[in-house]
Amino acid sequence: MSDSTWPRGVSAPAARALAAAGYHSVEQLAGVSASELLALHGMGPKAIGVLREALRDRGLDFS
Repeated sequence: MSDSTWPRGVSAPAARALAAAGYHSVEQLAGVSASELLALHGMGPKAIGVLREALRDRGLDFS
């Protein structure tokens, strides 16, 4: 999977962490807690912010 699946600003390590956890689209993150994602190795606060914005653009949010 290419890192371009994720919004600009999500680092390659964060994208790999999401893929390894079974997430392959922004929409799949709706309802997942930000703290659960932060626990993934490679995921940081910057990626969480970018993903939160991408979710909100779609009318969604973390739990």
